[in-house]
Amino acid sequence: MKAKIWSFAALVFLSAANLSFAEIKLWPVPEGEPVSQFWSIEINGQKVDALTARTADEPFQNYDYGGEYAFLSVDADETITLKIKEETNANLDNLAIRPLSLGLKPTINDDGTFEVTVENPCQFSVEYDGRLHPLLVFVNPIEENAPSPDDKNAIYYGPGVHRADRVDLKDDQTLYLAPGAIVQGGVHVVGKNVKIRGRGVLDSNPWKWREGPTGHTISILNSQNVSIEGIIVRGSSRWTVVSVNSDNVTINNVKLCGGRVQNDDGINPCNSRNVHVSNCFIRTDDDCMALKGLEVEYGNCEDVTVENCVFWCDRARVVLMGHESRAPYMRRVLFQNCDVIHSQTRNFLLEPGENMRLEDVTFDNIRFETGKENALSPEALEKMKSIDTKTLRFDVDVANKDNWLFVGRPTVNQYMRTKEPGYVGNVTIKNITVTGPASYCGILFNGVDDEHSTDGLTIDNFVLFGRKQTADSPLIHIGDFTNNVDIK
Repeated sequence: MKAKIWSFAALVFLSAANLSFAEIKLWPVPEGEPVSQFWSIEINGQKVDALTARTADEPFQNYDYGGEYAFLSVDADETITLKIKEETNANLDNLAIRPLSLGLKPTINDDGTFEVTVENPCQFSVEYDGRLHPLLVFVNPIEENAPSPDDKNAIYYGPGVHRADRVDLKDDQTLYLAPGAIVQGGVHVVGKNVKIRGRGVLDSNPWKWREGPTGHTISILNSQNVSIEGIIVRGSSRWTVVSVNSDNVTINNVKLCGGRVQNDDGINPCNSRNVHVSNCFIRTDDDCMALKGLEVEYGNCEDVTVENCVFWCDRARVVLMGHESRAPYMRRVLFQNCDVIHSQTRNFLLEPGENMRLEDVTFDNIRFETGKENALSPEALEKMKSIDTKTLRFDVDVANKDNWLFVGRPTVNQYMRTKEPGYVGNVTIKNITVTGPASYCGILFNGVDDEHSTDGLTIDNFVLFGRKQTADSPLIHIGDFTNNVDIK
């Protein structure tokens, strides 16, 4: 199937002193697609429209996640300057560009606009009031080697809105979403050497919660050597990117604009091996990432690396490991150099059950930013010492501020068929920083019994609101049946 091809609307070249050229690529919003009314944007002097994403569709409209938000995408291999205006004349005193680790500093002009200079590919959120109507900006490297529309192994969607419904991919096929394309549908992959790529949008907005043409927005089943690169996924109606019993899955520079419904997990490696996730922006209502071992016969979930990603979770966990898991092992997992810019509850939750062994897990250089949704009063901060670390039941004043950073514990819950806990082993948590309004940001690990224990835990350089935490910190809770603990 060949979709209609349109040319780029704007291709801007800027001369450089050595007669080489800097390149910036911008694309129009397709006809009939609504654009954000909250933001006006120029990039290097050229007006750009932003697309919109929804939060809290029915039946979840009682949740307040800040309402509709905007996003835009640009390719650039040189410095760009964004000139932005928030159209409701909001107070910009609390203007922030997250993640803060990027060091992007807005310059506010007298006319109510502000400017941001970006030198390298990155993804960030522009916020004048926390989660209220933010603007997400995705700056990509220049795309190379795009497939031809005439490639017999490519399913090619050019600029415009396309109702694709279900797209099936098999051996050696490429699904290409061209810049300016909005493809309404889901993708089902069963095969080897499959690619999903481009700068377009895979859109689930037309489907209600838990509906849609495929089991997940992108389903990868029994496959090998699958890559997803560069695309945006909007408004998933269920789990978003899911690999099941698959090997060598690479997900790079993928942007997930979720939060429309519950159960919209971002990226879920399930019984999959050699999974590499990098340079992604993930906003979801449910878990940003969930590692699962759904069925014993699918094999282990192991050798998973996640790096250089930005996480925004409206309601659930940033990362969940172990629920709905019956595989013997979940192991050799690395998260490094990642930012959590908004979260509500247990950020990184390790809860193996059904005798699964969850082990050899490292979190390195994870930066958390708290917001007003996490903030506690000074009185509540004192009362948090009344926590029951075994049941995680809080004093009433902090019950809704359950913003644990890391929780590791064998467990039994409603998702399990065999009501047996699992095992946690060899976990390293190092170079962790937390900035923003004071909130409860603890670390908790415990076991259940000698067989279902937590064995091997290192916490190294945990810096909370500017203060390095030590072994006697009230914010590090080490419970029963937790052995070989080293806090530096």
